[in-house]
Amino acid sequence: MRLFGLEITRAKRKAVSSLGGERGWFSVIRESFTGAWQQVVEVDPPKNVLAFSAVFSCVTGIAGDIAKLRLRIVEEDDDHIFTEVPRNTPQAAVLRRPNHYQTPYQFVLCWVISKLLWGNTYALKRRDGRGVVVALYLLDPQRVTPLVTESGDIYYRLAADNLAGFPDGVTVPASEIIHDLMCPLWHPLVGVSPIYACGMSATMGNRIQANSATFFGNMSAPSGMLSAPATIQEETANRLKRTFEENFGGKNMGRLFVAGDGLEFKGFAMAPVDAQLIEQLKWSVEDVARAFHYPLYKLGGPVPNGASIESLNQGYYSECLQTLIEPMEAVLDHGLGISAPRYVEADLEGLLRMDALARAEVEERLVKGIKAPNESRRVFNLPPVPGGKYPYLQQQNYSLEALAKRDARADPFETAKPAAPPAPPEAANDDEMDLEAAKSLIADIAKECLPCE
Repeated sequence: MRLFGLEITRAKRKAVSSLGGERGWFSVIRESFTGAWQQVVEVDPPKNVLAFSAVFSCVTGIAGDIAKLRLRIVEEDDDHIFTEVPRNTPQAAVLRRPNHYQTPYQFVLCWVISKLLWGNTYALKRRDGRGVVVALYLLDPQRVTPLVTESGDIYYRLAADNLAGFPDGVTVPASEIIHDLMCPLWHPLVGVSPIYACGMSATMGNRIQANSATFFGNMSAPSGMLSAPATIQEETANRLKRTFEENFGGKNMGRLFVAGDGLEFKGFAMAPVDAQLIEQLKWSVEDVARAFHYPLYKLGGPVPNGASIESLNQGYYSECLQTLIEPMEAVLDHGLGISAPRYVEADLEGLLRMDALARAEVEERLVKGIKAPNESRRVFNLPPVPGGKYPYLQQQNYSLEALAKRDARADPFETAKPAAPPAPPEAANDDEMDLEAAKSLIADIAKECLPCE
């Protein structure tokens, strides 16, 4: 069969799944921590873990910040300067419109969310008649299985996906899939999500909030014990329990209770550990942020003292976002067939942008010899001006070569007194010059007037 211009055939070699099988890697990571099976602790699946606000904030915050960075193709020249290629370049067109149902922002957003939640992102290529990739379709990572043949060839088994254009399952070679994965802890083709490290903390946070909701739904009062001096039959005890809960529980708290036959109600006091729920919840948030390498101040924690916006953004990029952005750029380079000196690059200007005053001060300094005025004006979205094409320096600046020539002279700083220049000859008197000129003029006239012999 043909899929997106590619002939797909069934592989003759036996392919072994990297996920399935009794001895596959997946069976190794079913425990959230060592000994969890002994305590019968069930960790919520990723979709339920997202209900914990810290996980939701980390996933959506990281994905949203990366999606704001425009993907572009740049070319490196002989001076190692990177400039953006024309927008009508075939590879650049697919970055502007990845597929028929997603904008570039939505595409990158889903790309990063898939990688953070499941540890893997799969993008299926669609080619035109020239073999150029013209569309990318993100696949559900739960419906994709990497396969490896005995000779080491890699294939991907894809379940049906109507958005991607194949209603039936199909197996495609690795050349038609762009695979971006998190840390491959157990298999080089399978990434592991940060939720593996913080799933227990997120589950505990969900449990704390659920228990707190139940507690506050009971008028913020703990339960109690109804006792009698004599033995109570089980049927009578169940009836009293049901009647007491219906009449004096929840919104009926505070009603008057009349007991007979020695019945007595004793309320349970709140245990000291229950009063530490807020501290436990705070620790859960910190543990989630630690697993995602997400700055704690973005989740309501303290902002580092004396830190500027620029330093905070730079730290956020280098500690959290860079390990997600650079692998995405690399797999897009390979998947779209882009080779040096061209590269896919995320425009970091949207992330590392400074405040207006700081940007103005920095650009003002750069214009003094490093950048041309028009280049700095472009940063503020201002048009070029006449004369602003070239960098400028003040006139008193000299090159090192010129200074070296000056220092090579016998007296580089001209400290010796220069010799006095010779005095100019004295000029003749103006009256004498006029008399001589008159005599010469008369003599010339006389010669012309003499009669011829």
